[in-house]
Amino acid sequence: MSETTKKFHVLYIGAGNITFGNDNVLWNHSLRIETYLGAKLEVVGIVDPSVERVKQVLLQKSGSAAAACYAKTKHFMTLREAQEQLTGTATLPDLILLATPPHFRGTTQPGRDLEVQVVSAFGPAPGLFVEKPVSTARPVQVWPVAKLVQQSGNKIAVGYMLRYLKVVQKAMSIIRDNNIKVMAVNARYSMAYSKVRKTDWWDKAKQCGPIVEQATHFCDLCRYLGGEVDLDTVRACALEHYEPAGKLSSMLVDESQIPAEERIPRVTAAFWKYQGGAVGSLMHIVALHGIRYSNEIVVAGDGFQLRLVDLYSTPTLYVRTPASEQEESFTFLNDDPFYSEFAGLLGSLGTVPCQEAANGVDSVQQGVPTASAEILSSYEDACKTYEFTWRIRDESEKSSAEFRQN
Repeated sequence: MSETTKKFHVLYIGAGNITFGNDNVLWNHSLRIETYLGAKLEVVGIVDPSVERVKQVLLQKSGSAAAACYAKTKHFMTLREAQEQLTGTATLPDLILLATPPHFRGTTQPGRDLEVQVVSAFGPAPGLFVEKPVSTARPVQVWPVAKLVQQSGNKIAVGYMLRYLKVVQKAMSIIRDNNIKVMAVNARYSMAYSKVRKTDWWDKAKQCGPIVEQATHFCDLCRYLGGEVDLDTVRACALEHYEPAGKLSSMLVDESQIPAEERIPRVTAAFWKYQGGAVGSLMHIVALHGIRYSNEIVVAGDGFQLRLVDLYSTPTLYVRTPASEQEESFTFLNDDPFYSEFAGLLGSLGTVPCQEAANGVDSVQQGVPTASAEILSSYEDACKTYEFTWRIRDESEKSSAEFRQN
């Protein structure tokens, strides 16, 4: 079989919205993989305990342009079943997506050790993609898994897609090209909460709270843009649900069903020092109504200010330089960071985009190259972000407990 007709085999673990999307979300990993690989893609299986969900997905795909890619897709109830039926065949996966809820990942404990199971079942051959956050366990439980996947030899990427935004890459190129020594990074993330129907999101015992689960993307960018954080310097405080200013007027969930000690904070403010000496800060706010978030990250250096704005809707970079007090703005049309993160992983596996995908990508736009065959978020690096988010949560809870006692 020639390279042009050789199939690329993909196994999905998890048939939820992150993998297959719905009408209300931007993410849909299967669509990006279909776009990149085209007719080369063959989905060999979907692992999920829900028979109805997998039937729904396969029915939807049968009426799509990618129908041929799913013609031989098998439904496996468990990973062991997938291993037994695929091992020794010509359809061993080249890429495996671990898109289950994070409770099932990131530790060596049975039932929460999906990475360990996958590496044991399929070895170092397939590339792996893991969603963020890497777990819901304490960070100390995650590091042994980071060591294991590093030693396994698998190419592995974690879904911090904002790193792949062209405005972020443009900001990084400005920092590198001008040898800017970052002095400060300030991040603000204001979420729109009034349409959030998922009770687990409001429960720290289930999804670890908004810093670990949601602001993790901005914590990751703070590290990416500013460098490594000195975790011993992290300090934080929070506006809690029981305080007068923490009462919300437009919640769709019944928060009384959540134990009081597990209800999420409404605002978390944190600051820290970077190992290079710079200062960083983050404010995460649960306050807006509707569906559109408001967010920005400001990076300061001698003579330079880089402002990254609206990263989830209309990403824009505003740049002030020593040459001018007037900001220059950069935007990139049709920039899809979800596509770019898979282009990076698939390219690192030696796979080139199909001709249609290659033709549909602008080769150079305002000095920013197209997605290269490079993974920008490794598993070990993602664990550092995970540890950072937990440190902020722990510090904010400690501050709240001390404030309440006083």
